[in-house]
Amino acid sequence: MTSDTRPDSAARSVPCGPLALAPEAPCAAPLCVPAALESLDRVAEFVLGVGRAGGLDGGALYRLRLAADELATNIVMHGYRGAPGHLTVSGGVDADRVWVRFEDAAPAFDPRRGMHAPDLAVPLAEREVGGLGVFLALTAVDSFSYELLDGRNVSTLALRRGLHE
Repeated sequence: MTSDTRPDSAARSVPCGPLALAPEAPCAAPLCVPAALESLDRVAEFVLGVGRAGGLDGGALYRLRLAADELATNIVMHGYRGAPGHLTVSGGVDADRVWVRFEDAAPAFDPRRGMHAPDLAVPLAEREVGGLGVFLALTAVDSFSYELLDGRNVSTLALRRGLHE
């Protein structure tokens, strides 16, 4: 069973690309925003709305937003690299989980590629730059999936409902 998780009307935009086919249909009206730093607040509001609709507690809601913020920021900063583009965000609440899906037409990139736990034995000043944010974000959620569908990056974050209370 899914429930409607439509955020306030200010967060809704016209679709800007095909949504990937998935076993579950998106519940929240997709949010389509320009791939720009100025859009990240709208993405965060959308993600928080989906999480609240799914009954996530404060800690789980924080982890979902952390992962979503990191993923959206990386799409804008590293995916499009200043080129014009759009980011489509959809989300929903299933019986056992809350999920948020990101789609973009930036060059293909699986965020898990090259991701590894930081070596805490290495002093901070000597650690390689990059990758820590993605590691923290993707380990904060219960599941993450990535697919390249019809030339579009499709990344889905999910938290199980009721386990984090």
